[in-house]
Amino acid sequence: MIIGLHDSEKEHFKHKKTFPNYALMKISAYHKAKGDSVEWWDPAKDYDLVYSSKIFDFTEENKDLPPDTIKGGTGYDIEKKLPQEIDDMYPDYSIYPDCDYAIGYITRGCPNKCPWCYVPRKEGNIKPYRRWTELVRYDTPDLILMDNNILASEYGISQLKDMAGKGWRIDLNQGMDARLVTEEIADVLASLQWIKYFRFSCDTVSQVKHINRVAGLLAERGIKPYRLFVYLLVRKDLDEADYRVQQLRKHKGIHLYAQAERNEGLGIRPNKAQLEFTNRYIYGNLYRKETWKEYINKRPWVKQRLEVSNDCND
Repeated sequence: MIIGLHDSEKEHFKHKKTFPNYALMKISAYHKAKGDSVEWWDPAKDYDLVYSSKIFDFTEENKDLPPDTIKGGTGYDIEKKLPQEIDDMYPDYSIYPDCDYAIGYITRGCPNKCPWCYVPRKEGNIKPYRRWTELVRYDTPDLILMDNNILASEYGISQLKDMAGKGWRIDLNQGMDARLVTEEIADVLASLQWIKYFRFSCDTVSQVKHINRVAGLLAERGIKPYRLFVYLLVRKDLDEADYRVQQLRKHKGIHLYAQAERNEGLGIRPNKAQLEFTNRYIYGNLYRKETWKEYINKRPWVKQRLEVSNDCND
């Protein structure tokens, strides 16, 4: 059989570097193990089976895909899952030759029910998924873990403990929950080798104090603030978002990454002010030297364009 694979995000963000699609790598491995030929889908060719994966609901669907295409991923159907025999496969990294690291999950799911997050609905409560030894590659020391809340799982914590001192470098790219970091867990985190950052999430004001506390715990263990990377969900209340920013920027060198809330299924789309806040104020590192209000007031052309009085906190 000839199998065609379609990565919606790779196509949508074709001029940018994209993250490898975990499901497609498993599908490729499954079919190659059966002796099938696997390649990237080409609309000019015929295939016995075509698989398309779409992660984000805002990614456009390719209208040229065959009508019998097997579609999966949160962007298509939040309920659809890989068949167990495919999910059990070790991913085929050869389809993403630029990927020089391993990816995977130690746990799946999350016990929290944040209104903006699909994970509990898609994956349920947190549960063990894989041992770290099943995820690593032996041609690279780097492993990017995509767990949504690994610190909420005793199994997840035990796997992190087991990795310490083994020569592997990790990145928890979805961000950890600072509320769950104890003295013991801080010891575990400090004992691991990290590719670059310790990543945390700060989506509400109530989480700020926990980020501050964890920054202190890690500082006691020799981890400087410039090693901290914090994700911020930016909803329409930009005063609230900027309060979080101003509290966190007190840690000299800390890195902030802001994402405007978007949920196409619920009709939630960011307004111009949210995008100005995330794409220019935060990504431009201007938050390091001025508040959001100072940023706006110094730039009357921005204030006029956004109609701040109506758009910033509507």
